[in-house]
Amino acid sequence: MSVIIALAALALLMLAAYRGYSVILFAPIAALGAVLLTDPAAVAPAFTGVFMEKMVGFIKLYFPVFLLGAVFGKLIELSGFSRSIVAAAIRLLGTSQAMLVIVLVCALLTYGGVSLFVVVFAVYPFAAEMFRQSDIPKRLIPATIALGAFSFTMDALPGTPQIQNIIPTTFFNTNAWAAPWLGLIGSLFVFSLGMLYLRRQLRKAQSAGEGYGTDLRCEPETAADIKLPSPWLAVSPLILVGVANLLFTHWIPALYGKTHSLQLAGMTAPVQLEISKLTGIWAVQAALLLGILLVLVCGFSAIRDKLAEGTKTAVSGALLAAMNTASEYGFGAVIASLPGFLVLADGLKNIPNPLVNEAVTVTLLAGITGSASGGMSIALAAMSETFISAANAANIPLEVLHRVASMASGGMDTLPHNGAVITLLAVTGLTHREAYKDIFGITLIKTLAVFVVIGVFYATGIV
Repeated sequence: MSVIIALAALALLMLAAYRGYSVILFAPIAALGAVLLTDPAAVAPAFTGVFMEKMVGFIKLYFPVFLLGAVFGKLIELSGFSRSIVAAAIRLLGTSQAMLVIVLVCALLTYGGVSLFVVVFAVYPFAAEMFRQSDIPKRLIPATIALGAFSFTMDALPGTPQIQNIIPTTFFNTNAWAAPWLGLIGSLFVFSLGMLYLRRQLRKAQSAGEGYGTDLRCEPETAADIKLPSPWLAVSPLILVGVANLLFTHWIPALYGKTHSLQLAGMTAPVQLEISKLTGIWAVQAALLLGILLVLVCGFSAIRDKLAEGTKTAVSGALLAAMNTASEYGFGAVIASLPGFLVLADGLKNIPNPLVNEAVTVTLLAGITGSASGGMSIALAAMSETFISAANAANIPLEVLHRVASMASGGMDTLPHNGAVITLLAVTGLTHREAYKDIFGITLIKTLAVFVVIGVFYATGIV
């Protein structure tokens, strides 16, 4: 019964998200409904001590990233930089390659270390402009961005600095380049099959006479009569953000060390900060600030008249996106604390094959919690020793465990209630009804990829 309660809460939240209801409202309702059916006396403590604690903790860490990412994306849009890059790409590649261009831009940014959420804000103006000029249905933008940002560069491509590829290092004593050949094979599988799927969906839409669409929400606001800057100048903020993010990732630990004690004159006690947990966040914030400054300096004449209104719109979008994702984070924490979740996790231990066991466990927990990093962290914290023992007995390198865990986390995590999916749809001005079907198509490809990689390992022994 406890398992049914946990799954029912998950089903309720997914249904609410798909039907267009606010996750900010329904995440606590679904989570606390499950607590009510499990232990009525625990509802209030669970709300304050688990849901709100995790929700506020997420906002504390990540809201500046959402805010700066939204402002950066809006300035890229208002300055005409997005239109300039799109125009150059169309001249070079033609309108038929719009999807490929967006996938590659997202892939480059995420592999460069830019946060997935920032990529959504930064790339959407380019995608909307390119899809409009190419007359590709706007509803395909979220799936295209998801393929570029939420899939192979997030968890499969060797060396990616995204958190989904970093978490396994602490459990398996590996590094971000673990199982490079398997990672490359998995990346190629996801990219190739994903592009085939997107092109197939485009052909179906074109055969039905469907174009970009009309009466759409959250459309780019670049003035029609603006003088477009050079494409090289327009792309420079994106390059700067990627390079600066990489540099700050190395500079910040060198400057502050592993921990830092903050003691200002008015403080009664020092604040201890663990720099290793903040480096990635501080690095992307600093990189985005530089990117924003560069756009302001180079495109101020075009931005000036709409700067006030544009930044208000960006702040509103950042607030909504951050609150949606934080609510989902709180929901996942409550569900993970329920006895039904523990029963489900224990039941997964009975799968005999160690790699299949790990893949199924991680992807299911990521799907239930709506978080790739959250589901993987829970699974590895509870079962990594079991996975390691089984792998050693079967002569499976720990690097393979790393790659399988990382790729599995990016499988079923993008269900309707996932925070990144909700953010992506909110930023693009689309609903689950309009765009989620194609996101789910990419989700199925991502989920299949990890089992393809497992099959390749057993067939060839390649690592």
